[in-house]
Amino acid sequence: MKNLILLASLVACALAAVVQIPLMKIEPYRNRLIREGRWVEYRKEREIRRFMMDKQQVAAAVGQYVNDYEDEAYVGNITIGTPQQQFKVILDTGSSNLWIPDITCGTKPENCSAVPTCHGILCQFECDDQACCGAGPNYTDSCLLQAKFDASKSTSYKSNGRSFIIEYGTGSARGFLGQDTITFGGIGEPQLAVPNTIFGQATSLAAFFEGQPLDGILGLAFKSIAVDQITPPFINAINQNLVDLPVFTVFLEHEGDQNGVKGGIYTYGGIDTTNCGPVIAYQPLSSATYYQFKMSAIGSGSYRSSKGWQVISDTGTSLIGGPKAFVQGIADAVGATWRDDYGVYIIPCNAKINTVDITIGAQVYNIDSSNTIIPLGDGSSNCIFAIFPFSSGGFGPSWILGDPFIRQYCNIYDVGTQRVGFAKSLQSK
Repeated sequence: MKNLILLASLVACALAAVVQIPLMKIEPYRNRLIREGRWVEYRKEREIRRFMMDKQQVAAAVGQYVNDYEDEAYVGNITIGTPQQQFKVILDTGSSNLWIPDITCGTKPENCSAVPTCHGILCQFECDDQACCGAGPNYTDSCLLQAKFDASKSTSYKSNGRSFIIEYGTGSARGFLGQDTITFGGIGEPQLAVPNTIFGQATSLAAFFEGQPLDGILGLAFKSIAVDQITPPFINAINQNLVDLPVFTVFLEHEGDQNGVKGGIYTYGGIDTTNCGPVIAYQPLSSATYYQFKMSAIGSGSYRSSKGWQVISDTGTSLIGGPKAFVQGIADAVGATWRDDYGVYIIPCNAKINTVDITIGAQVYNIDSSNTIIPLGDGSSNCIFAIFPFSSGGFGPSWILGDPFIRQYCNIYDVGTQRVGFAKSLQSK
């Protein structure tokens, strides 16, 4: 018996892996709408949607940080099923669920003739029945360009029977749950296969997914914040002893205004020593929900605040977000001005500014201008200063350390020990 146990352990170790998955950089949805002259209209309709959602949630008194992915700039490939069906997803440390469009997504519902005509970029604002939203003359199929999962073509698929819904500030993804083998990595790429993973099959998507160069979301945070308490895919891989270490590393490249190019690497099961320098320090998590920890101070140039806040490391946000008063202090220090119609701080693309300095534990992490001045997308000489005012509404973290921080410093997400490590990116400028 002991020999059998030892043999099983050796087999499990042999099967465990460290897998590096490439990313692609895409044009953020915000930049696309600015370029098309539709961003201002979109923002107005989004605020209406959020107001309606806030009214519905007041009675429950439950808050959760929700990412709209309007500024996301990186996607990676996964596959689902046997044989494999490939999808482009946001690999998001700020959420915990995996969903992709089902083959039925975008099918116009029957018996929707009584539903009011929808209009605007976010047509779902105008409809009483989500299932029939957009079924009038201005019907929009938000799944039109997305890859869709066909369960009938997978021999490893198992039905689940439960429904799911995930609300965003601009609509929802809703459908039903299924179970199958998923792989981190696309066809022809290095892959980490995770059998028996439960995921969402969306039958309808918020209109803001229309035309986006992505198919779904893969959450990498903890099960405690997963909708319906579904085990996230990477946690499932850890539970099945499929990786060398219960760790993944994120390296993001900074490529200016280029899109459709290589955008970085996710390393599952270990630390990326090719693209990342030695680990500077680890910071213990204060909450194993998001990757949440304590930030002691932040500043730039002549401005600095050491109030101390709870923050999260979030690959699903391409900016850094924080309380308005402190964000304004940093913006003033670098000479950025608020543009209300766009909802971002503007700064000349050729501005010479100080680093943004973040203190975590005993270490100060400096983010230089190559990561805090990013293209606006409107063809002008103006850029976005990559910090925005964010309010958690009294729930959850006060700051979001998004892609500018992660481009400067690789983030090592140590799931097993519940801590995050930081290592200097080795990408040459």
